[in-house]
Amino acid sequence: MSEFAVSVPEGAAGQRLDAWLAAALNAYSRTRIQAWIREGRVLVDGTPQTSPRAGLEYGQQVRLSIPDEADAETEVEAEPIPLNIVFEDADLLVINKPAGLTVHPGAGQAQGTLQNALLHHRRELAAVPRAGIVHRLDKLTSGLLVVAGNLAAHTALVRALAEREIEREYLALVWGEVIAGGTIDEPITRDPRDRRRYQIGQGGRQAVTHFRVEERFAKHTLLRVKLETGRTHQIRVHMKHRKLPLVGDPVYGRRGDPYGRILHRQALHATRLALAHPRTGDPLEFVAPLPADMQSLINDLRGG
Repeated sequence: MSEFAVSVPEGAAGQRLDAWLAAALNAYSRTRIQAWIREGRVLVDGTPQTSPRAGLEYGQQVRLSIPDEADAETEVEAEPIPLNIVFEDADLLVINKPAGLTVHPGAGQAQGTLQNALLHHRRELAAVPRAGIVHRLDKLTSGLLVVAGNLAAHTALVRALAEREIEREYLALVWGEVIAGGTIDEPITRDPRDRRRYQIGQGGRQAVTHFRVEERFAKHTLLRVKLETGRTHQIRVHMKHRKLPLVGDPVYGRRGDPYGRILHRQALHATRLALAHPRTGDPLEFVAPLPADMQSLINDLRGG
């Protein structure tokens, strides 16, 4: 059995217990977390809380006991898929994920994912939820992703994510001329017409995105984007809301985007990751340069 323990950050005050835990522990579904709450596996300030709908208060101490058999329902096979490993020790791996690689198995895809690759690279990761994956990148987004090497590191990294102590920066090429940077603070919810899409909507979960101009072109802007929260499709949805759709985005992008046929994905790259080492506390920082496809397109834009 492993434990997840964290104090409720100020930004989570007022959220439902199950919704907040599902966001913090995205290795598990909200349905499973609700079941654990009803089983009495969640303590709030030392007292069992069996209502998934319970509201949170700033500073409360939340502790969840995760059963050892939590991942037994879905066996994921190890596969010899090449990995671009930027850093690795006993507690931590940092992967530079290529666009096109799905992070973990889901409906319709049981193989060929980062999780399959990690289980082949280190067999002991089978004992860690989702083979140590603590946050996600969209399949068609490239860049840096952190992986826990053991249960203790997993607990520490999930806590750091929940408390917004891990810095994640992206480079995003968007349609439009951006004059200055800014902050987008708009809630994100599922699109009721298509459950695979997301949109800005009342009643959604808080999502905060900061951005600044990295480079300007005639009809496009390269932005450096920093996430304060980590909602699904957050950057893509927020930029669409600002009428700055990502170049090449097949879901939220500009209709008839000619670069979609060149990139075959959205022009979004997780370029920087900064965090404290989960065991030693030492500060770590990693930078991944733009991949060849985005760099080539930017070079073309520079040439007019």
